[in-house]
Amino acid sequence: MDPDEDLLTRSAREPTAFEPLVARHSAALHGYLVRRAPSAADDLLSEVWLQAYAHRGAFDAARGSARGWLFGVARNVLARHRQTAARAAGRPQAPADAVVGDPWQAVDQRLDAAAVGPRLRSVLAALPEAERELLLLVAWEQLTPAEAAAAVGIPAGTARSRLHRARARLRDGLTGPARTTLTGDFA
Repeated sequence: MDPDEDLLTRSAREPTAFEPLVARHSAALHGYLVRRAPSAADDLLSEVWLQAYAHRGAFDAARGSARGWLFGVARNVLARHRQTAARAAGRPQAPADAVVGDPWQAVDQRLDAAAVGPRLRSVLAALPEAERELLLLVAWEQLTPAEAAAAVGIPAGTARSRLHRARARLRDGLTGPARTTLTGDFA
């Protein structure tokens, strides 16, 4: 099995080399899109593959993995979709990296400890967008920090710093004074 980076590079001169990438990464990319734009995920996935194929010659293996590059394409397609939807609805246009329709309400339903759900959602919503996006790419999409850095277009060191801050803020937010604890005398 050829590495993704080789397939992507080779596909610039041999288009059929792109096909295995679609088979390998469609499920993960679709999951990323479903969690952020459920009603448009199928159409957005098609657009991701069209954009990735059209721009496959721009992939540079020295800048990161093919997987990270593909998630970067997905992120850009999603941002354009949100901007178009905001314009069509007559809403003020949000920045390209702004979260529109934060997906944490759906996550809340899957939490085992229902009492932690509202607190977790609140702490995540309070994270700066750049930190939240990196945290979600690593936690939900299972990207490495370097792949997540490539997806959002920042250096790997910056991504690691932002992830460290996001994790610390998340931990502090969940263990802070508003946390519900069980206390009592069990003697």
